[in-house]
Amino acid sequence: MADPEHGRRPTGALAPAAPGARLRAARLALWAAAALLALRQLAVALTTPGGERLTDPETWIGPHGVLRVDGSLYDSARFTGTPFAGLLLGPLTRSAQAAPGWGWALGALLLVAALGLAAARALPPPVTRRTAQPAAICLLMLSLPVRDALWLGQAGTVPVLLVLLGCLTVRGQRAGGLCAGLAAALQPVLLLFVPLLWCTGRRRAALTAVGAFAAATALAWAALPHDSAAYWAHHPAGAGLGGRADGPGNQSLHGALLRLGLSGPPEIALFLLLGAAVTAVALRRAVRYARDGQPLLAVAVTGCAALAVSPATGRHQWLWVLLTVAGRAGERASDRYVWPVAAVLVSTLPAKMLVPDTPVLHPLRDDLVLLAALAAAVAVPFLPRTAPSYRSPVPAPHAAPAPARFRRLPLPPFPRRTLSRPNLLLLRVTYAVYSSVRQAAQGGRATAEAHGHQILALERALSLDVEHWVNRTVVGLPRLDGFLSFCYESFHFAVPLTLLAVLYARRPVDYRWARTSLGFATVLGLAGFWLYPLAPPRLMPGSGFVDTVHGPQNLARPGYGAMTALTNQYAAMPSLHFGWSLWCGIVIVAVAPWWWLKALGLLHPLLTASAIVATANHWVLDAVGGAAVVGAGFALTRLLSGPRAIAVPEPLPDGRRTARRRQRRTTTGPTNAVGGRHG
Repeated sequence: MADPEHGRRPTGALAPAAPGARLRAARLALWAAAALLALRQLAVALTTPGGERLTDPETWIGPHGVLRVDGSLYDSARFTGTPFAGLLLGPLTRSAQAAPGWGWALGALLLVAALGLAAARALPPPVTRRTAQPAAICLLMLSLPVRDALWLGQAGTVPVLLVLLGCLTVRGQRAGGLCAGLAAALQPVLLLFVPLLWCTGRRRAALTAVGAFAAATALAWAALPHDSAAYWAHHPAGAGLGGRADGPGNQSLHGALLRLGLSGPPEIALFLLLGAAVTAVALRRAVRYARDGQPLLAVAVTGCAALAVSPATGRHQWLWVLLTVAGRAGERASDRYVWPVAAVLVSTLPAKMLVPDTPVLHPLRDDLVLLAALAAAVAVPFLPRTAPSYRSPVPAPHAAPAPARFRRLPLPPFPRRTLSRPNLLLLRVTYAVYSSVRQAAQGGRATAEAHGHQILALERALSLDVEHWVNRTVVGLPRLDGFLSFCYESFHFAVPLTLLAVLYARRPVDYRWARTSLGFATVLGLAGFWLYPLAPPRLMPGSGFVDTVHGPQNLARPGYGAMTALTNQYAAMPSLHFGWSLWCGIVIVAVAPWWWLKALGLLHPLLTASAIVATANHWVLDAVGGAAVVGAGFALTRLLSGPRAIAVPEPLPDGRRTARRRQRRTTTGPTNAVGGRHG
């Protein structure tokens, strides 16, 4: 493929020069965005009060800093690096702090720029280096590790930069091995890059890396013997230093197992077993990508494995997940952006913004970065450069044009309905808007309670006021009470998200239809929250309901409104708990291939209706409202986009069709093996 950046400038008509001009304009815009992001990060870091910004230098030379503590570096409980890091960074910290924080902040910006330049340099063709460099710097500026580095003043990005320089940029095996060895001396888990260098033919670099690591460690041991003994003997490779190992900041297998409740020798044995398996698979994949001409992807995959098997991780190690955007996964053009978008979201947004705050989803939220790193290391099928779809992905098929439903109400002028996976970013933005609008549409307590009396009066007129009897009956049955409370807390987000994930992976065409109908239903529900704030039964004073989920509440407080600032307790009409469960049931009945799965789909809304009434969180008419908005959501989807599209297999190019036929013949053809086919 010709590179438009290095081709000759055509003469004559101006039209052929338009693509080159657009490319230069896009490149300038990216550089301007990178500069603005750098200035913003620098301004945030330097305008923060002195006691809150650049806390890493404060950790070293503050009133209780590392350099002011008598004895070991680790007596301060604030330093978690290697003794060599303490020996190297101490003087740098003093010099940076002497320039009122400017030296440290500018140094962090230079590290980010060097990271972006080194990463862009290693991208394989047809990506152009001059265009990729500002894009890489922009992504790094937006990532959580870099934002924390500029604010807290951490130097954890130095090992990542040294690895990139040693494996991708520096010429000469000895110089590259020296960079990798110094990175391992600062962070021992980066010794995983030694077998990568060895297996890819850079054996002198691997030996040099081992020698540099040993020399730096020996130097630190000679200068700081007590600290070295504390780090390597009492805390093997730093395990147990710093904060709690089971905290959400430790995105490693060790931290995940501790958060799951494992401890002691069984946890250590399982951690070592899983770590060995992840390392073996990841290194094998990394070697294959390196030999395929994708060195940046190979380094990123190895770094993700290092993140997973490290006893304790810092946010700077999350950069390895972001660097995996260099890989290409998916044969279809529409699938090509699925992994890059997921990696960017995980690296740039906090987990609490990506995963709902539901107890059943807490393991996913607490280990989101680890799961992304494991996926990149062992699971995501990145394409080799020799694959036919690497440069020319299969175009997405399109559904037949849908006829207008009414003569005077035509369908929106959408070009064509794509029968493939859409972008995940839309779902994330929709959830953010939903959370913000739901919180904003609170209403007043008096209005919500007045609406509650209206609903209760209407239910009595219709003989539907069964909430009090159901609530009191369930309270007398502790096991049933606990089960329904668990269903109310856990299934509201977990089941719809699981269903959307399955559809996204297995039925992308049905995913679009189901996602759109759910979006319309949710928007209508938000309008109901805004226009008709309603107090649920548990927040009606003097009604005698028991809140089985949240426990006893003091409804006598004059300022009682929403229980917390995190949720709107008066968003009861319509009940999206029931509405979303009904949506799940309808979608499962429509797409499930087995009758028993359809039956489970119908059971889910029935169970949810029982839970919302028994726990005193909704009135019966709230469920009716939830069913109404879901029905309206499906109707709007049908009205605006036509009937449900059916995916059809698209024709493959001749070369790919021949390859598929050869593969089919080799897997299903006649064979003389025992137990095989004989034609």
